Amino acid sequence: MSSHQDRLDFALDLARQAGQFALGHFRAIDTLAIESKGHQDLVSNADRDTETLVRDAIAARFPDDGIVGEEHGRVHGTSGFDWVIDPIDGTANFVRGIPQWCVALACAQDGEPVVGVIYEPASGEMFSALRGGGAFVNGKPMRASTAASLTEGSVMVGVSGRTDPKVAVALVEAIVSQGGMFFRNASGALGLAYAASGRLLGYVEEHMNSWDCLAGLLMVEEAGGATLPIDPGTALDHGTRVVAGGAAIYPALSAIAEHAFPPR
Repeated sequence: MSSHQDRLDFALDLARQAGQFALGHFRAIDTLAIESKGHQDLVSNADRDTETLVRDAIAARFPDDGIVGEEHGRVHGTSGFDWVIDPIDGTANFVRGIPQWCVALACAQDGEPVVGVIYEPASGEMFSALRGGGAFVNGKPMRASTAASLTEGSVMVGVSGRTDPKVAVALVEAIVSQGGMFFRNASGALGLAYAASGRLLGYVEEHMNSWDCLAGLLMVEEAGGATLPIDPGTALDHGTRVVAGGAAIYPALSAIAEHAFPPR
């Protein structure tokens, strides 16, 4: 456990450092160099520079750990630990001046997340989780929603250019038809953090990259919620389906996802 706690302490410091670095770019938004990686998929020099900062810090502190990141290549380690990093989750918001974006860091051991940190610089909120050690926001314990009905709150529905838009439409239709409401803020990591903190009932998306979801999935679990199990052999490099939420609402979310998601 001590190695997990060491990595959590490191991740908390690093996320704050990276977040403040990215925030400097955000405040100088007119100077950003922005590119398109595909449909509704943007990247800026701020993403790349922030990821470089994070990678360099990890390599210096834990040189035997692997690294999986959104903007740069895969690094394979020998320790059994892999850092999974999204330097700026919510780039579409970031480059348009919308203060809904975050730094997401997870550390996985043998493919399973054991540390998760999500830092939102604009609000100063720091979400964190340690496997077996609970989930917290700014040091206070988080609890996933105890609601048992979709009528009691909102569910975040994720969608990206990688997936069939009909799936997202089916998810939204099912949620609304059962008296619920859908939510989307263009940052999947923050959406999962909000599910872990009980602000949202849950989160559903056909496919998420590991750097967008592993930290948040751990938070939901440690906050007493439920999640669709990941495949530790494939999730880091190929992503995963995501269904997550409060324990009481999870069966309803799972049923909606099973009906809307295409067969594997």
